[in-house]
Amino acid sequence: MQIIDTHCDALLKLQVAKRNELFRGKPVHFLDAEELDTNFLRLQQGGVKVQFFAVFVHPELPDNEKWQHCLEQVDLFYSEVLGQPLMKQIRRWEDIDTLAPGEIGAVLALEGADAFGNDLVKLRHLYRLGVLSLGLTWNFANLCADGVGEPRGGGLTLLGKQVVQLNNDHRVFTDVSHLSPAGFWDVMELADYPIASHSNARKLCDHPRNLDDRQIQAMFSRNGLIDVVFCPEFINAGSQQAEIDDLLRHIDHFCSLGGERHIGLGSDFDGIFDHVAQLEDASAYPNLIEALQKRYSEDQVERFAFRNFLAHRPGIGDASSRT
Repeated sequence: MQIIDTHCDALLKLQVAKRNELFRGKPVHFLDAEELDTNFLRLQQGGVKVQFFAVFVHPELPDNEKWQHCLEQVDLFYSEVLGQPLMKQIRRWEDIDTLAPGEIGAVLALEGADAFGNDLVKLRHLYRLGVLSLGLTWNFANLCADGVGEPRGGGLTLLGKQVVQLNNDHRVFTDVSHLSPAGFWDVMELADYPIASHSNARKLCDHPRNLDDRQIQAMFSRNGLIDVVFCPEFINAGSQQAEIDDLLRHIDHFCSLGGERHIGLGSDFDGIFDHVAQLEDASAYPNLIEALQKRYSEDQVERFAFRNFLAHRPGIGDASSRT
């Protein structure tokens, strides 16, 4: 079965390793590096058809270094990820439909506006480079909005609202997974294409990175996608351990709120230190599919794995299939 996974942090791992090579660190290559949960061979083995690759620039880096770090990760997306002949960049959402058997689509995403600051020329460059999903923040505050870890808890700034409008204009997802609650509600008012690329249900695991029931229902009413995340800390409160059945409880909860056609997968592979048992990397996706098939119909499992995403692609998805 095909898998569409809307979040991984392989580019950051590749960048850190590339910089460490200057100090005789071990090279890490996208093809088969053991260090990468989402290396090419593991994506193949897991049946992944489309993988999102996030560019993440840590907010605590000096401002004058952030754009360079962003470009280094984008460069590795082109040289390492797309350097594999069967990896094909998705530059337009329609490109997913043209993937040949055996090819894997690669989507460039941005996790946090810190990379471009208040410079919309840089943002437009990122659109041209192929960014198709953009989260305004990581956990901290920046010039666009407050993240879930900012005590102030503010919403979107005027700049943040402008960025959401640019996302709409470019058919780019606005990702709410790290936004403060106030920022979330601003996005609900403004975004044509909202997504929570890697979040779970706060009712089952009370963590600020998860969404409460009111937020979940708002996402569904706005035709948004919520893609479950595999981080144990966001599955079981206060725990670094989780089983696949624990993750499925979050899918059950989303379904109970009317979200059967709004659920997807956003692993956060390569961005998490602990893993769900039997879901340690992308090659283990068949274990998740098998567990889902024991609980849901084949039609439902296909929806969760890839069809819901295809139905919600910006500017393409059939609105009648989203309700």
